[in-house]
Amino acid sequence: MAKITLLSILLFVPALATAKFPFFRRSNVPPEGYFNPLDKGGSMLTSVPNTFPAGLGEPMNAIITGNSDSDVLKDQEVDGGLRNYFLSFGFSSECLGQHAGDDQAADLGDGHGYLNESAVIRWNYGDPELGSCKESIEGGNHFRYWVQNGKEAQSGAVFMAVSYEKPISGLCSKADNSGMKLTCSLLLLLFLIEFHDIVINGYNLGRDWLVGNVTNQTMLIDSAQLTNTTTFSGQSTFKNYTYQTDVVYTPGLLSNTSDGINHHLSVGVNGSNAIDGLVAVMTVKIVSRPPVSASSRASPTLPLLSLSSIVALVMFVTSLFSLSL
Repeated sequence: MAKITLLSILLFVPALATAKFPFFRRSNVPPEGYFNPLDKGGSMLTSVPNTFPAGLGEPMNAIITGNSDSDVLKDQEVDGGLRNYFLSFGFSSECLGQHAGDDQAADLGDGHGYLNESAVIRWNYGDPELGSCKESIEGGNHFRYWVQNGKEAQSGAVFMAVSYEKPISGLCSKADNSGMKLTCSLLLLLFLIEFHDIVINGYNLGRDWLVGNVTNQTMLIDSAQLTNTTTFSGQSTFKNYTYQTDVVYTPGLLSNTSDGINHHLSVGVNGSNAIDGLVAVMTVKIVSRPPVSASSRASPTLPLLSLSSIVALVMFVTSLFSLSL
């Protein structure tokens, strides 16, 4: 009888080796899907080098929560990952893979301390391949992001510093003609010199226009009308992946202030503060995926259990049966 049972186990092992197991987050992650960096010695402001006065930062004013689908939280373009999600609402990686400007750092309170941004992502003007080059010259919406994945706060949430910047071509306004202006702008870009400033109210506007794109709003979101109970929901699509994003504007993470904010003198409008203190907290689910061919379904995925693990499992179960005989 034991031999028959052992044979059954051995027949079951190949299926076990290719089985897909659910994604597990650490059980102590707060229900909102992220840890507040302030509670763990971090900050909701980035660290910007070479500011005047020194020590100014930019607000991380949007968060993709760890309650989002696990595929969305993988920093990749394939399989509906984070980069594909960015493309679904019109944002691409930097122009030709070249990073312009200084890195900014952030401390998410996860035990890593201050780390440079994972990447800078720019509005692509409808061109996923080269549109971010236009944004680098003409200005527009862009964001930096960091992942909260240290041992002290392993939520997997993505923290984003979003702002709307002025065109770099403004520095070339004294050029005699459009050709000279374009040449000037391209030279600035090629030498990776970033002189962008932020437009008036650019932190709030950048955040809200991003939310409008993510949720497919038909009208611009009015930043002045937002409250700590404002919500938006909608869908975006790229490469046959459709994402449902639910957004809640959340207080308490940032202050309504100009203190410590980079570009605060030019961003505040009519005596108002540079930032309104609200963070757009987004939870993202994949609601539609590309169809999978029959051959793809039949092909096993990479084993999630190693051969040694399988052998150990079989030996363990066999020993149990030996003891019971």
